[in-house]
Amino acid sequence: MDISGINTLGDLKKSGYESKSIKDELRENLISKMMNKETVFKGVHGYENTVIPELERAILSKHNINLLGLRGQAKTRLARLMLTLLDEYIPVVKGSEINDDPLNPISRFAIELIKDKGDDTPIFWLHRNERFAEKLATPDVTVADIIGDVDPIKAANLKLSYADDRVIHYGMIPRANRCIFVINELPDLQARIQVALFNILQEGDIQIRGFKLRLPLDMQFVFTANPEDYTNRGSIVTPLKDRIGSQILTHYPADIEIAKIITAQEANKVASQKEFIEVPELAKDLLEQIVFEARDSEYIDAKSGVSARLSISAFENLLSTAERRAIISGDSKTMIRLSDFDGIIPAITGKVELVYEGEQEGAHVVAEKLIKTAIKNLFPDYFPEIKKLEKQEEESPYDTIVSWFFNVDTDFELLDDYTDKQYKKELDKIEPLQKLITKYQPNINETDTYFMKEFVLWALVEYNKLSKHRFTEGTQFKDPYGNFISGL
Repeated sequence: MDISGINTLGDLKKSGYESKSIKDELRENLISKMMNKETVFKGVHGYENTVIPELERAILSKHNINLLGLRGQAKTRLARLMLTLLDEYIPVVKGSEINDDPLNPISRFAIELIKDKGDDTPIFWLHRNERFAEKLATPDVTVADIIGDVDPIKAANLKLSYADDRVIHYGMIPRANRCIFVINELPDLQARIQVALFNILQEGDIQIRGFKLRLPLDMQFVFTANPEDYTNRGSIVTPLKDRIGSQILTHYPADIEIAKIITAQEANKVASQKEFIEVPELAKDLLEQIVFEARDSEYIDAKSGVSARLSISAFENLLSTAERRAIISGDSKTMIRLSDFDGIIPAITGKVELVYEGEQEGAHVVAEKLIKTAIKNLFPDYFPEIKKLEKQEEESPYDTIVSWFFNVDTDFELLDDYTDKQYKKELDKIEPLQKLITKYQPNINETDTYFMKEFVLWALVEYNKLSKHRFTEGTQFKDPYGNFISGL
């Protein structure tokens, strides 16, 4: 609809504009997008066959929605993306505090203004980006904040008694009339505040200090909640749950490929990092595997969840670790090394809730264990599995690598300050490594080869084929029994 030149109520009537509720807007625009095969919730991955169909059904049913899931599961993002289903502009009575529809005014101000000015009543057009309100449920939230309260200063200025409804100062919810209103972490909202939402959700009226105003607010409510909150910090009171039409369960990515897409999309990569740091696919797989291991770890509180923000922050740290190393060594280009994964530990320790056993181990140790476990569990996807119990006479694809370390005269070290040239030169010394990769990963490109070589060494350590020692300047690999035999 062309809104240019429509500035008064009379203009609006002549244009043939018809009012509709926000839930009808969402429903009609969703149907239109679905019929045109458009992607409704762009940038949300892994929910195509689970969460999004349920959310679409809730919108078609014109329900208020509760998104229930652990932290970092795109709950708030889904709510914000619902804005794309609103009409681009809607008319509002100019000067209205609660976005009055000129054709269906509900506030005393708008009703009296239209009564006084008629078709000359001024209007303005509200863009859909302005039709989103959000409130984080914190213990200090009051009924006055979200519903409203009597304003004594307004009463004094207008010379009105407290019995006049014009002295009311509207809270966030009435001011978000005809908008999407999101309350994050609903269980954290005190029970008495939740009770204040009953009438708004069901009957459409608000009550403020003895006033009962019949305000049929037109709103789409979206609540978010974490299941952990139900037992640890609070709960959603039963009558309020009863008034929420659809409760939709969110979840973490089901596989590494989806997780990689999310991380690549969300990570804040500096332009210079993109240009000179090469990231092997195996490094991306390993990063996501670490997060998957964290979600299954006995040391980490599963009820609290492991946010997708962990992999995003970890990836940013990984790039910065490589960038710092390259700056110090003077390389104009570099690639991710497995030793760079030590740099993601601060991103892990700050984003996981440890259980008692994890606290006893220490956050740093738990993070290191996650990296080691991820390497061990990812290794069989690329190379033959190393069985726990092997027959002594049975040949293994890794025997030649272990023999190389047994026979080498000096300890093999990969120092952190090696240039890329030195790093590659050291890894090229282990000829059996190249033969192994050529045999089992023949299509790998040259850049990824060196990361994979180091990956094999770390994996052999986890399977007790080699030993690894981390010291200040770098990492040392050697035969685990070499010292024992040489000491005989």
